[in-house]
Amino acid sequence: MVLELEYSGMGRVRVLSLHTAPQVLLSEHGGREGGCESLSSGMAGDFGYNIPNGLMEDEDLWHALHHGIADTMAYLQKEGRLLRAEHNLLGEAFLVMASAAGIQQQQEVLAWLLEPLSKQWTQLEWQIAYLSDPTGLVRLCSETQFMWSLFHTVTFFEKALKRSGFRKGNINSQNNSTGSSGLLHPMASHLSWMLPPLLKLLRALHSLWSPPVSQALAGEMKAAMAMSDAERTSLLGEANPKLSKGSLTFADGSQIEMNKEGYAESNETDIRNWLKGIRDSGYNVVGLSATIGDSFFKCLDVHSVSLALVENIQSMEFRHIRQLVHAVLIPLVKCCPQDFWEEGLKKLLHPLLLHTQQALSCSWSSLLLEGRAKVPDLHGIPAGSDLKVEVMEEKLLRNLTREICSLLSVLASSGLNAGLPSLDQSGHISRVDTFASNSMVGFVLRHKDLAVPAMQITLDAFKWTDGEAVSKVSSFCGAVILLAISTNNVELQQFVCKDLFYAIIEGLALESNAFSSADLVGLCREIFIYLSDRDPAPREILLSLPCISRQDLLAFEEALTKTNSPKEQKQHMKSLLILATGNKLKALAAQKSVNVITNVSTRAHSSDTTPRSKIDEGDVIGLAAIM
Repeated sequence: MVLELEYSGMGRVRVLSLHTAPQVLLSEHGGREGGCESLSSGMAGDFGYNIPNGLMEDEDLWHALHHGIADTMAYLQKEGRLLRAEHNLLGEAFLVMASAAGIQQQQEVLAWLLEPLSKQWTQLEWQIAYLSDPTGLVRLCSETQFMWSLFHTVTFFEKALKRSGFRKGNINSQNNSTGSSGLLHPMASHLSWMLPPLLKLLRALHSLWSPPVSQALAGEMKAAMAMSDAERTSLLGEANPKLSKGSLTFADGSQIEMNKEGYAESNETDIRNWLKGIRDSGYNVVGLSATIGDSFFKCLDVHSVSLALVENIQSMEFRHIRQLVHAVLIPLVKCCPQDFWEEGLKKLLHPLLLHTQQALSCSWSSLLLEGRAKVPDLHGIPAGSDLKVEVMEEKLLRNLTREICSLLSVLASSGLNAGLPSLDQSGHISRVDTFASNSMVGFVLRHKDLAVPAMQITLDAFKWTDGEAVSKVSSFCGAVILLAISTNNVELQQFVCKDLFYAIIEGLALESNAFSSADLVGLCREIFIYLSDRDPAPREILLSLPCISRQDLLAFEEALTKTNSPKEQKQHMKSLLILATGNKLKALAAQKSVNVITNVSTRAHSSDTTPRSKIDEGDVIGLAAIM
């Protein structure tokens, strides 16, 4: 087996591969078998270690290689010939090998790699000096060497979480030898010291965007917090200029140029890249830690987590909220044990849903009425081309909208809703008085401070011209409808029969929802069939449509009684909706088209800067278009 690396000096080491090979891979400078001389900062080229066949099965061979390379790495680091970035990459290579060797080997490598980091990371002195208040973090950004040392520590936590874990074969062999299936994740024992300082760091970072703090910051710091040229280029879909091999690539594809010590060049750019890197890797560390399960949730202080993640949610920019939801909150929701829902999830979801409902509603109203989304991310950036700014604003708005709708979809996922009933072929379902305790959607609906913003986002999504968001939120609607059918909650039934039924039909009036139209018709079918006998609203809404008569509705209901097939019932519902609206539901009319565009606002661009209403004559949307 060969561990193949590429080293070009100046802090640039890249893991090329780990594979079985019959020969030793040597550098052009003659690196010796089993030796580490090729790591010297004076060397360049490709080099490798010959890892003897059978290493993964032979514990003595593993220990010999492990300790040999570890000693050499420690020596090179002491001599100043191994930079932190190099150390991280070599450590990652070791974790790749250890993951193939087994749980015990992973634990040994992690202990060796993380113990030195923990000594600095857990010291209270730097946390008190730099994380007690926002001004401390500003001071940290002037301590270049220390701030980048923290950056490399956080990024290595991320690498360790990504590279360690269980493989099916390892779990089976370990279970056979120990007779136990309760294996702890190799990183589980490290979370208790890793996460508290990281949460403090993220809280301090988030606080920089709060108005009282940001208004008092110096110009250089404010400029560093603005969106970079690379991020704006990425939003516009334009190609980034080619960077050298010393560049650092972030999660969104943007890159920065690093100097020979692994630091970015100018101070403003330096700070911007550090803030972005800490946010990217910090979010990933928390999200990946959540996937470990009980060990993560048991070591958490709920108050510290909520302060770190959502204390300043109202000051966060759209791209940062989207990233927080995607990298942290969705994994946390997916893996959260039920006994943590009340204590922890509510404190995270309430401020998030409340703020995003208001922010999205405001930006979408601005986009549809005035042609500009007006998101907070582009404040303080020279406008340049108005069209480019509009494109960036709209993309940021759509990205956040889709991520929030993805979160609602996750809340409705089957794994988190074991208590949700299912509709059998006959449509029979037993009714209960309360929401099931083991249903995440039921948990949300039990708490009005969560239910109200979640429901409002759901209703609004059908009016926004984003088909992808609607496709994501439809599963949440399905779970809400099931709960309305299976419980005797009158308030929920009224919401579903009146507000949701109307909103779904309104959504079918938008061509952007063509790809979700079958699901939306299915939701209408469920509401009418299972709830119209308990609430008159579905019939009243259908009769309010412009081209339907009572006789048409009676014929529709009679047709439903003649079949138990959901597919046939959906077809009857679709036919009725087309008839009742005079074939003006664009999502249904557009189904035969293969070129439906779902993510572009239809607005005119002109030199006239006067705000113009989008709902002019002939340009109406929703049910108003068919009334």
